[in-house]
Amino acid sequence: MYNRSFFTTRLGQAALASIGAMAAFVMLSTQITITAPAAQLALVQTAELA
Repeated sequence: MYNRSFFTTRLGQAALASIGAMAAFVMLSTQITITAPAAQLALVQTAELA
């Protein structure tokens, strides 16, 4: 679909930067733990019950 000459253009370089940014976002978003929001949710639930 794409050849080497495409990635030497400015559009191709922007496409590579976009792919790299998306990959970094996915890798960083998998590192987020769910324990912090769950603790806040439990605190809100107890405040509603009280």
